[in-house]
Amino acid sequence: MIRNTLITFFLFIFLSTNSYSAGTSSSSDSNSSAYSQAVKLVKAAKKYENDGKLEKANKRYMKALKLLIKSNKSKPNKADTLNYLGFTTRKLGDFKTGEKYYLQGLTIEPNHIGINEYLGELYVATNRIDLANERLKILESCNCKEYDSLKQIIAGTKKSKY
Repeated sequence: MIRNTLITFFLFIFLSTNSYSAGTSSSSDSNSSAYSQAVKLVKAAKKYENDGKLEKANKRYMKALKLLIKSNKSKPNKADTLNYLGFTTRKLGDFKTGEKYYLQGLTIEPNHIGINEYLGELYVATNRIDLANERLKILESCNCKEYDSLKQIIAGTKKSKY
């Protein structure tokens, strides 16, 4: 009885830890690792950007972008990955590709808070305030800092026009 329970237990552990990498050589590990590394690089890049160290920030964004592309290839259509892909490409000045990533992410998760905020920021940067306001409307009920942040960005843009 105890032996059967132990065998069942170890079989369960074995199957649950290896089911994700069946037929590959730990692609799920490298995918989550690539994604995690990319997120760390994006956070570091934001700090450099806030400190005015744009060259260092852009290097981090480029490295993050490469890792996110790798992550997206091994596990496509993850809204969080697409959000960061949109963010890094936008930060590197490629608004058109950034918008494509954001919109792809919204087809998967229409109420994704990060995507809606960052897409709104992209719309402000490309002078499409009406579309930014649509993103703001979606965030209205989230009771989150992203709503406040996008609202301030839109308001700042409106003030500068007068």
